[in-house]
This record gives sequence, structure tokens and C-alpha cells, in this order.
Amino acid sequence: MIRLFAALALPPEIVKGLVRRQNGVEFARWRPPESLHITLRFFGEVRQDVARDLDAELAGIDVPPFEIVLEGAGSFGEGRDIHAIWAGVEESPILRRLADACETAARRAGLKPEKRNYKPHVTLAYLKQADPAEVAAWIQGNNLLKSPPITVDRFGLYSSTLGGEGSHYRLEAEYPLG
Repeated sequence: MIRLFAALALPPEIVKGLVRRQNGVEFARWRPPESLHITLRFFGEVRQDVARDLDAELAGIDVPPFEIVLEGAGSFGEGRDIHAIWAGVEESPILRRLADACETAARRAGLKPEKRNYKPHVTLAYLKQADPAEVAAWIQGNNLLKSPPITVDRFGLYSSTLGGEGSHYRLEAEYPLG
């Protein structure tokens, strides 16, 4: 079994800007620079034969290159149950089309449909029992975040290995757009 997800890598200069924002929330587990990405679809634990089928389906995705902009900040969860803070992604019809194509590829490979609505974002930190006021202050201090346009001309299939310090990601395959 292998734990997989499809994602967009971020350019180094964008990552540097995000890393500068990773402070101000006590006990936050800030994600290391090499882990910052925009998930298109989390596939979970899959068998090797399903992974091969998934790779073939992802390779067939036909979406043109496009641009995205990181914009805003927020969190997942409420009150003491806030479990992540993130940088947002400006709405993009082509990004949504790519995410939908990854969902279709997953179903064609035999995986179950994703039940959650797609919310493009870059997870900056995971939280456990965070102070809601501290998180609110962080969001307020970062809600004007806006990156320059980021050209997206490829996406990747990544494996994820869970460890004591969080997940480690490895690029397994890359798919050019257009």
C-alpha cells in the first residue's frame, strides 16, 4: 500500500514568503518549506496496482497551463477544535477543472469519491488545542496575503510517509499540462 495525493508544487520565492508568515501561534506545528503545496486530490492508501491505474489516468488529464494567485488566510475547525491554518487560493475555474479531473481519475482507477468540497489552500500549520484568539489574530494579521501570479504548467503525484515530525512527501510522477 502507498499513501498518495495529487498536488501543485509552489515556486521557491512563493514558499519563502509563506515561511516568513509561519509564526505567532503557540504550539503550531509549522510545515517545513518542502511540504508546502496545493493539494488537488488526496487519494489515501492505495494498492500498487491501483496506483499504476491512477498514474495512467492522471497522465491523460488534458488541462491547459494557467495562473493562480494565493490570497487570504484562514483556518479549518472552530474554537478549540481548530486543527489547521492556511493560505488561500483565489478562485480559478481552470484550477477547479484540474481538481475535478483528478477526482475523475481517482474514480476511474476504482477509488471512492471524495466527500469533502474542494477548498484550494496551502496548509501552513497543524494545530492541537490552539487558542482561538491567537489563531484569529494570526488570520487577521495575514488576511491581506496576495502573491504575484504563479504559472501552473504541471502537477504531481506524491507519496506521503507519516513520521513523528509529520508527513514526508516524495514526488512519484509529474504530469505536464497542455
